[in-house]
Amino acid sequence: MTGRVDAARPAAVVVGGGLAGITAALRLAEAGHKVTLAEGRPRLGGLAFSFRRGELTVDNGQHVFLRCCTAYRGLLDRLGATRLVHVQDRLDVPVLSVAGPADSPVRTLGRLRRAGLPVPLHLACSLARYPHLGPADRARVVRGALALQNLDLADPALDRVSFGAWLRRHGQNERTLAALWDLVGVATLNARADQVSLALAAMVFKTGLLSDPGASDIGIAAVPLGAIHHDRALAELERAGVTVLLRARVTELKPGAPQHAVRLEGDELLTADTVVLAGAQDSAAALLPPEAVAGQDRLAAFGTSPILNVHVIYDRKVLRRPFFGALDSPVQWVFDRTPHSGLAGTALGREYPGAQYLALSQSAVQDEIDLPVAELRARYLPELARLLPAAAGAEVLDFFVTRERTATFDPAPGSATLRPSARTNVPGLLLAGSWTATGWPATMEGAVRSGHAAADAALAAAGTRLPVDRGDGRWPR
Repeated sequence: MTGRVDAARPAAVVVGGGLAGITAALRLAEAGHKVTLAEGRPRLGGLAFSFRRGELTVDNGQHVFLRCCTAYRGLLDRLGATRLVHVQDRLDVPVLSVAGPADSPVRTLGRLRRAGLPVPLHLACSLARYPHLGPADRARVVRGALALQNLDLADPALDRVSFGAWLRRHGQNERTLAALWDLVGVATLNARADQVSLALAAMVFKTGLLSDPGASDIGIAAVPLGAIHHDRALAELERAGVTVLLRARVTELKPGAPQHAVRLEGDELLTADTVVLAGAQDSAAALLPPEAVAGQDRLAAFGTSPILNVHVIYDRKVLRRPFFGALDSPVQWVFDRTPHSGLAGTALGREYPGAQYLALSQSAVQDEIDLPVAELRARYLPELARLLPAAAGAEVLDFFVTRERTATFDPAPGSATLRPSARTNVPGLLLAGSWTATGWPATMEGAVRSGHAAADAALAAAGTRLPVDRGDGRWPR
């Protein structure tokens, strides 16, 4: 058993190497703390990571961000990774619907685009031409958007109401829910409108679509996520003086004065003035001492929601755009992952020089997350053939799935009261993670903001103030 402490500087241990932990560790190190980051897995990045499958590099899921995600974009800048992502000049989302029998489907392509006009006119022209809604339903959407603009996001009563119930009270029907509100909401909130807190949904739509014309422009990594969230993050953490311990699972936390003790698997002991629990909600809850958080027993009722990712490699190009959303189909979102995966440089790529790798991102799929691969194959390959004509005649070279059974917290009505703040009742013990009370859904942005909140609280307790401009309320064009 060993102890690590440096009396010359305050010591901090960050438990968890996801985006929240990376952010907190960097902030504390830059403020002069001697920081150790302990991550149980062999890599950093949390739930936004890459792995190798043969000669392919595979992202566990398709993680996108918006221009309004200023904290995450700030982390990218801090990691020197801004050039490793691409942000649309203007929001442009292809939306493909399919109807009719499998042998003669009718496909309709629409687009949600923004114009160079102020809010809300920036989306008016796109909505007026959106083929997936008729004129009456387009008017319904306008009515709903205007009502959303009038909501006060600080009103705690919003968290007690379901977004779906609120939308129906404001004129929405099943078609507007499917073709617009859930098209966006399921991807960002990981739940359908009827299962989502109005507070969270209103935050997403008001911030992303109704605050600034450029807020909703979509950003996507141009490289595997691991190149950013592990490679760049590890290099910057070490450059900042952070000791990074991988494959270092924390088994016990013993609060104490003047220092806390953190025990690793293998019985190594770390001591620190500050401990940030920046892991998933269940792992953090397991380490919390009794009564560290007000109403701590409620954390047991804080549910999770899954995300399923379906990966398909075809022998030829079947999709000619970077991504699209789907309607009237089990398929939700499809992304071309060919450039990111290294497919063209593999033996497979040389044998099939035109091969294409598609990834389907399927959120809120509680009824599918545990289905066998064979059943998922039988479900999704015919649907891709219905949506993409070229897929009907293409050979499938590989088909596999990745499953995140606890991808996000459950954003149900009432969830805001379950999300703890960064501060706990134990001095020097902080919480971070997208499940904490950031006001944001469980996104990369929420995770980074939680890391800032934990660092802010730790530094304030130490009498240090190093404010960070997260760019709230402004987005460079």
